[in-house]
Amino acid sequence: MSAAEHETFIKTPKQLITAVVLSFVVPILIIVLLVKYVGAGDRGGSGNNALTPEATEARIQPVARFELKGAGGAKALRAGEEVYKAQCSACHAVGAAGAPKVGDAGAWAARIKTGYDALLNSALKGKGAMAAQGGGDFEDIEIGRAVVYMANSSGGKLAEPKAPAPAEEAKK
Repeated sequence: MSAAEHETFIKTPKQLITAVVLSFVVPILIIVLLVKYVGAGDRGGSGNNALTPEATEARIQPVARFELKGAGGAKALRAGEEVYKAQCSACHAVGAAGAPKVGDAGAWAARIKTGYDALLNSALKGKGAMAAQGGGDFEDIEIGRAVVYMANSSGGKLAEPKAPAPAEEAKK
């Protein structure tokens, strides 16, 4: 072996100090840059909006709410056809769970003979597989209008219930 094979690339004390300093500084600099890169930016996955103000607001909402019906003043009552489409058509349009289909005069004939009050009572309190509708999103008078709409569309001749006078509502 020759002497040239065992020589190092550090020949002076200045080179030695530079090599020692760089051997500490360069790895620390790399670590700092990696930490900044990993810690920077939004870490949420695709579609992750758990920390948005809207999502936080939705999480801290009360579980239940209380709302007085009629507290907002007089509102326009909805027509029977509108209530039917929103509430009743899911079953009465297709005859689901034994519900008489609107327009089927044979299925409605016996029901219409019982009268408006009996039909309204069935709608409000429920009958068979039909759930009670009273106290839901619609006023009783609106459910009554939907009952009349369905009965009259199926061969009945029922009169549409009139909206109660404001004085009668104040007494209730």
